[in-house]
Amino acid sequence: MEGKLRLVSPSEAIKDSYVAKSESNLASAKILLDNQRLEESVSLAYYSMYNMLSAILFQVGIKCENHAASIILLNALFGIDNKSISFAKDERIDKQYYVDFGVTREDTVELIETAEEFNKNLFDFSSKMNSQKIKDYREQFLKLV
Repeated sequence: MEGKLRLVSPSEAIKDSYVAKSESNLASAKILLDNQRLEESVSLAYYSMYNMLSAILFQVGIKCENHAASIILLNALFGIDNKSISFAKDERIDKQYYVDFGVTREDTVELIETAEEFNKNLFDFSSKMNSQKIKDYREQFLKLV
């Protein structure tokens, strides 16, 4: 994973861009759901969650270009349960790459609701982060890698 996971300067601007991307992905997932494009809706619900995770990583100054590593960091670095985003990632992979998986409207609605809750929790977590916490997370990150 050389170059795929590293410390960079913390950036509120990049964080805000990922938050906006997350919100756009979630809005698009809902539009796709309303138009019976369930597979695509599942993918964008996941990407909404992933972009919110990327936002808090950039807030701390961590660039991670690997989805699995980002999800691991969510728990290992921030102590946040990563089960819902792990599940969403698996669902996205199943629906995007394989044809032998069915997707129901109910499952898609549930995943969108999960994404909304996950994003809200990460946004709340992010809003409570201060410069000392960012410094502490950066130091802890260096110990992890």
